[in-house]
Amino acid sequence: MTPPSAFAWFLLGFLGLIWGGSFLGVEVALSGFGPLTVAALRIGVGAVIILCAAFATGVGLPDWRNKTGRKIWLHAFGLGMLANTLPFALLSWGQQQVTSGFAGITMACVPLLVLPLAHFLVPGDRLTPRKTLGFALGFVGVVILIGPASILGGDSAALARLACITAAGCYACGSIVTRRAPPAPLLSFSAAALFWAAAISLPLALAVEGVPEVPTLGPLLGIAYLGLLPTALATLLLVYVIKIAGPSFLSLVNYQVPIWATLLGALFLAEPVPPQLIFALALILAGMVIAQTRRDRPLFGAKGDR
Repeated sequence: MTPPSAFAWFLLGFLGLIWGGSFLGVEVALSGFGPLTVAALRIGVGAVIILCAAFATGVGLPDWRNKTGRKIWLHAFGLGMLANTLPFALLSWGQQQVTSGFAGITMACVPLLVLPLAHFLVPGDRLTPRKTLGFALGFVGVVILIGPASILGGDSAALARLACITAAGCYACGSIVTRRAPPAPLLSFSAAALFWAAAISLPLALAVEGVPEVPTLGPLLGIAYLGLLPTALATLLLVYVIKIAGPSFLSLVNYQVPIWATLLGALFLAEPVPPQLIFALALILAGMVIAQTRRDRPLFGAKGDR
């Protein structure tokens, strides 16, 4: 297999920066919009761009008139809810009380949470001793990240922290939905998912938070960034990166996002970076490395399973 080109590595780093910067964008947008409105507006902007791109390239939306097409639409609905509507709302709500760096670090939990879900829901993707060790180490990092006091209910920001972790769980479930979906062009599938997400989140935000007042320039720029870059452009870039370097290469972006989120929050928002956050991130990333380094015998299931 041809190794990834320098351009592929550049795009991977750029994707990490874009997604890591989304948490900074949310902090800025929250100064003028409610959390549900922030989620809905970024989804709406991204949906318009991706839908236009899907039709401009000729892939369009999945065909709902046949059985396979209807299955794709059903999985797209699941992806839209689990990868857009729910996590965007949870992160926006949580970031009213926690830093953007903290929210970004919780995203390192996504590939770890995928491991037990895939064991039960994806045929052939079994837990192995190495994966289990990686998951256990990462789980310790998650406990340290949230804080024992939060888990026991003694922290005033406990719900906000748990909301961010729940958002990571939503992304993990969305990954499983994508892996179980029938084959479809990724751009078409993403456009259908964002269509569903916008159809749910926009009316919900209006019903709960009402029509927002016109904010200052800062929050508007935050929404523009969130919709244009981490929601729309990143989708187009990930499609291209998968084509030129494969999905396994793209998965390396998970190591970058929490680091960029922490650095950008400290640089532009003067957010503190306590040692607890760094230690938790180190454990989570170490768990990811251990879980993904190589294949070995499954902990459960037949020897032929991965």
